[in-house]
Amino acid sequence: MVFWRVINGEQLDMSLRVAFQMDPIHSIDIAGDSSFALALEAQERGHKLFHYEPKNLSLSQLRPIAQLSPLVVRNITGDHFCLGEQIATDLKTDIDVILMRQDPPFDMSYITATHILEHLHPDTLVINDPTNVRNAPEKLFVTHFKNVMPPTLITSDEKEIFSFRKEFKDIIVKPLFGNGGAGVFHIKPDDENLSSLVELYKTFYREPLMIQEYLPAVRQGDKRIILIDGEAVGAINRVPADGEARSNMHVGGKPMKCELTDRDREICEIIGPSLKEKGLLFVGIDVIGNYLTEINVTSPTGIQELSRFENVNIAKLIWEAIEKKL
Repeated sequence: MVFWRVINGEQLDMSLRVAFQMDPIHSIDIAGDSSFALALEAQERGHKLFHYEPKNLSLSQLRPIAQLSPLVVRNITGDHFCLGEQIATDLKTDIDVILMRQDPPFDMSYITATHILEHLHPDTLVINDPTNVRNAPEKLFVTHFKNVMPPTLITSDEKEIFSFRKEFKDIIVKPLFGNGGAGVFHIKPDDENLSSLVELYKTFYREPLMIQEYLPAVRQGDKRIILIDGEAVGAINRVPADGEARSNMHVGGKPMKCELTDRDREICEIIGPSLKEKGLLFVGIDVIGNYLTEINVTSPTGIQELSRFENVNIAKLIWEAIEKKL
């Protein structure tokens, strides 16, 4: 499929120059990686692909420059890509779309990349919008929506943490800017290790912690809902392994088919307009029971699993939404 546009009655080939800002492509799992699915679909649509890592992004004389490698992808395990020679490329004049797809951590390196990419507007479309990616860290962004979160505390104050546990008994403690389930602990009312855990966190993190009431519904799964331009297109349920409080697939969570509930749709209707307004076109949200726990805007995952369960090409839907922006 080639992306066509009719201009003055004439049908023109509008194949796009698409750059993927992402981690090293050789290490991805092509059976589950969302960036790979997006690259395959873009190639199928006739777009020209390029790859670069965040370390190859520069701001030179106020112009974003990257060392781009032409990219060809193949759905063959162990032989899934071919990269050409790196060429210094002006992202403002020589690229049409950039997919910002590197994984967190959401650190100063990540934030710096958003500042550089911000210089591209409106000449080059960046998905997701870098300004609003920077302003919408996964766990904090949720706090801007009423009646969707479980009881939550964000603090570095140990007294506040103990007071919160006294009120809510079972709690979850996690780093504010962590990802993939790393550093997430389920602390029970009689657990004597809470002080030591907080001390350990302070050794590794300068930021406050996020503490939430433990939701027993997580045993039935942590739902990942995919939204495209503010609209929910489907969900998968990630069920934690036996003896595990985390449902992330990185730590053994098992994806399962599921349907959107009325509450899921209500949550999506609450946050959807804001996502669309902010240029957050491809988003994955996490829902446990009746509560929204995270809004993932940096590098959402789950589209391959959802595509298999629903027999719908989610990557195609995302590219259709991107092309409408151009």
